Amino acid sequence: MPDVILRLALPSPLRRLFDYRAPAGMKAADFAPGMRLRVPFGRREMIGMLVEVADHSEVPADKLKPAIALLDPVTPLPPALFKLCLWTAQYYQHSLGDTLSWALPVLLRQGEPAEARQERFWQVAPGARMDDARIKNAPKQREAMATLAQHPHGVPHQLLSKLGLNKTSLDLLLDKHMVEIQVRRHAPGARHERWLAQPELPLNPEQRAAFEAVRAGFDTFHAFLLAGVTGSGKTEVYLQLIRETLEAGKQALVLIPEINLGPQTLARFEQRFNARIALLHSAVNDRERLDAWLAARDGEADIIIGTRSALFTPMKNPGLIIIDEEHDGSYKQQEGLRYHARDLALVRARQENIPIVLGSATPSLESLHNAYTGRYGLLKMEHRAGGAQPPKFMRLDVKSRPLDSGISGPMQQAIGQTLAKGQQVLVFLNRRGFAPTLLCHDCGWLSECPRCDARTTVHQRSRELRCHHCGYVEPVPRQCPKCNTVDLRPVGAGTERAEERLSILFPDYPVLRVDRDSTSRKDAMNQLFATIQKGQPCILVGTQMLAKGHHFPRVTLVSILDADGGLFSGDFRASERMAQLIVQVAGRAGRAEEPGKVIIQTHLADHPLLVQLTEQGYFAFAEQALSERRAAGLPPFAHLALLRAEAHKPGQAEAFLDEACSAAEQLLNDLKLGGIELLGPVPAPMERRAGRYRAQLLLQAGARAPLHRLLSSWLLHLEQMPAGRQVRWSLDVDPVDLY
Repeated sequence: MPDVILRLALPSPLRRLFDYRAPAGMKAADFAPGMRLRVPFGRREMIGMLVEVADHSEVPADKLKPAIALLDPVTPLPPALFKLCLWTAQYYQHSLGDTLSWALPVLLRQGEPAEARQERFWQVAPGARMDDARIKNAPKQREAMATLAQHPHGVPHQLLSKLGLNKTSLDLLLDKHMVEIQVRRHAPGARHERWLAQPELPLNPEQRAAFEAVRAGFDTFHAFLLAGVTGSGKTEVYLQLIRETLEAGKQALVLIPEINLGPQTLARFEQRFNARIALLHSAVNDRERLDAWLAARDGEADIIIGTRSALFTPMKNPGLIIIDEEHDGSYKQQEGLRYHARDLALVRARQENIPIVLGSATPSLESLHNAYTGRYGLLKMEHRAGGAQPPKFMRLDVKSRPLDSGISGPMQQAIGQTLAKGQQVLVFLNRRGFAPTLLCHDCGWLSECPRCDARTTVHQRSRELRCHHCGYVEPVPRQCPKCNTVDLRPVGAGTERAEERLSILFPDYPVLRVDRDSTSRKDAMNQLFATIQKGQPCILVGTQMLAKGHHFPRVTLVSILDADGGLFSGDFRASERMAQLIVQVAGRAGRAEEPGKVIIQTHLADHPLLVQLTEQGYFAFAEQALSERRAAGLPPFAHLALLRAEAHKPGQAEAFLDEACSAAEQLLNDLKLGGIELLGPVPAPMERRAGRYRAQLLLQAGARAPLHRLLSSWLLHLEQMPAGRQVRWSLDVDPVDLY
């Protein structure tokens, strides 16, 4: 009888499959694609995923090793998700084994059973009696027996202390065979008879039109771009679409861009629905994540909410996918498998034959282009819900004006007037820390990171200089390392400095800072938002964390301290990001009865981009930006791939990329491919980062198919190049950042 050959994908960067013999005594019929096996790999063991069963192998028979064990009686990954992983690996030119590993929760990657958690339940043993003579003089044991008797289905072990059950007493009862422990799976909650826990809000005509358009396409794949201004009630449309999905007996997947939006989104959904909700993101521990993943797979979770990796959550009855804040850069994975969750969600929706809704007040230019060309249905909501008025913009020219920790006199006056009316102010500055750098007033020395081409940021409270690119930290020096003078001055303003100065300028009002440093402690973000939601006059100082989807009904003034950063970047997407950020931050103002105002401090008050954005709105800016992209042959009118390389020694990365560029040019000739440009190699915009020298080579193509044909052949060459072993390199298909 010939050996059964198993072709496995292993979690490694190698873009190939590995052949193993089946474990002794097992037949081909015992296996199915997607099952996990434990296999030997060199001197260690790995968990691989079966891709196919074969009857022969190119590997010599004496070199073929048997797999150690089959871990799954049935595949843990549903066929639809397995198919999505195959597509993902092919499109992003990534190892299939690594791609499948990204799709699995950590515990499944480590070989844990794909089963829901088993729990211990304590209950009264059959035949046990309260008047048993053995506990006549043991009041605590009698009390424990009485409590357990009130729970005929048993008490989960982790709830013992909540019910006042003493473990010592229970152990004594266990020795007497008066109580018993059953190990069983925690039963999922039953579906509620009524999905709504609270009444739905009435939809205005724009919301109603958007809702009806999506509902009309519920039984098949349709992509919709819900372009609604901030405060237009997009979330209410999502909620009512989800209710329709639940009533049809199906599940909804909702992706959000940031972890910090998770608790408030979860709270909103729990208030509205009597539904079983699973939350998946990197802050959820491994066991909870696996339980949520399995609950979604088995149809025991009705709504799945998560960040980009939740896209790979299996669903037994998929019905709807929603991508909130679809423009957000957080949906692009920047390490390992460099996928874009928004783009992959569209592929998944097509494969599952279900509708998908992309929502944003500031849609990405790619999504707008797809809507304008008819690939997506465009649903516009141009008015705020509940009659709230859009905020008024004012560009404040600060040329030649003195700035006090980055805050001009007129801005201080506007903040004071708003607080005096009992309202809240949001001060936006997209730089955390106290100051962007430290300067010696005598010799001009600037604090620089020894590992990066970047300056270190002053963090006053911890008395540290930190590099926000590589994480390098050192104490603030007492004197200049170059000339030994002590006149060291922080230059520029970050959120810490703005917070400190505003606390001095407005001592009667609390100043709350919201950035990555202030919210790093567990539950810090929830506590800050609870304070804000009380509605008392206060000042919120923060970075872009404040811009994303938050509802602050008492904020009527938004102060943007520095709007000039995105006007002169070398990245062609910088102006789009800046416009999105300004509009998103501005959208926090005037969301209730009081009208909102947005003041933008700038040295370039007459810059065409700022004028157009503040006077004509985001969509006018977007149409202008799209026409410029078309003329320049940039996305969405072209397709990009970026080959990055980094090395410890200068010149090594460029040498590898030079060789890679020559190989690509040869392949273009051999394959007779046209319309593809090779730009570079050039040093990365930040050439040295974390002690490594970086360079990049950009490929630009007018059509996607020839670019991918080139990439699949090119990568085979790159993997064989000796120079590639001296550098760390990666390929980014559809890059979002050209850094």
